[in-house]
Amino acid sequence: MINGHFTNTHSAPIQIEHGVDLTAYNTMGFSVRAHDYVGISDWAAFFEWWHAPAQANLHARPRFILGGGSNLVLTQDLAALVVHLQTKGIHEVRRDATHVWCEVAAGESWHDWVMYTVAQGWAGIENLALIPGTVGACPVQNIGAYGLEAGQAIEYVTVLDFADGQMRRLSAQECVFAYRDSIFKHAQHAGQARYLIASVCFKLQHDLSDWRATLGYGDVAQRVAERASGREISPADVAQAVIAIRQSKLPDPKVLGNAGSFFKNPVVFEPLAKALKEQHASLPCYPMSNGMVKLAAGWLIEQAGWKGFRSPDGHVGVYDKQALVLVHHGGGSGAQLMQLAQQIAADVQQKFGVLIEPEPIVL
Repeated sequence: MINGHFTNTHSAPIQIEHGVDLTAYNTMGFSVRAHDYVGISDWAAFFEWWHAPAQANLHARPRFILGGGSNLVLTQDLAALVVHLQTKGIHEVRRDATHVWCEVAAGESWHDWVMYTVAQGWAGIENLALIPGTVGACPVQNIGAYGLEAGQAIEYVTVLDFADGQMRRLSAQECVFAYRDSIFKHAQHAGQARYLIASVCFKLQHDLSDWRATLGYGDVAQRVAERASGREISPADVAQAVIAIRQSKLPDPKVLGNAGSFFKNPVVFEPLAKALKEQHASLPCYPMSNGMVKLAAGWLIEQAGWKGFRSPDGHVGVYDKQALVLVHHGGGSGAQLMQLAQQIAADVQQKFGVLIEPEPIVL
């Protein structure tokens, strides 16, 4: 790290590439191109390059920040400057008697980072194993699964603020984390995203004497109990249980194009949830602290009859093992997938009176 920012002394000079094929850079596998593309493997070099007079004309250009491409549906070629974060590095900032703080470069694989933490015996993000994408993308969506959200473990996020070109450190409170939401989805400058995430600092628990695993979802609790077999549960047990569950339900994007869970679980008022539960006893409902109730979008979609659906041309469809996942069988387009998503959402709303919204960024 240089002045708190990750650097790679062996990185190639930064330059803009043209007409770059993004098929390998989005997990849906849609074939689109970036008119202009710049890859970042060295943050310090990028910061210097961005502020050089020769790049002044880029500052007002539309831009798109690309991470792992796992929460993304590309419907057309991108005219914006595509900035692809590929920085690497994990740096322990400090530790005390119970916790450790680590700053992680935005380009690190999220799953690799989770597995690194459980290998160290640390707790805090173990329920989020096998979620695709990068560390830098996790605060944007405030990714979550099986009772935990990334925002619960984030201490601060280091960003480049495009409003004045300076580096800033945003506390977890300043990130305004909410369900699949954060300030990074909304903060704007000159009509586009204000912040570029450089790294994320996590606060994790290394003293597990009072740690309790988050096992609110039945299938996780069952698999953890089977794995631990009477001994004390570890964060690695939880991570491995989550991995097994996700592998049984979700397709590998290297084999079948997908963006993971495609729809957010809808949050509704308690009277509506109660009425739906009376009509559909098997509907999974998760009461929230604010008096609202979270419903299982996958259940709604499956009950509406969409599980296993495949478009007439065979290009896009709904995964046959998990209705929450839309898939690309090949030869299709992002526009086709979004048309399918709209049909599903309209059908669910008609049948249940509940609006479901897509999770991925759509361009």
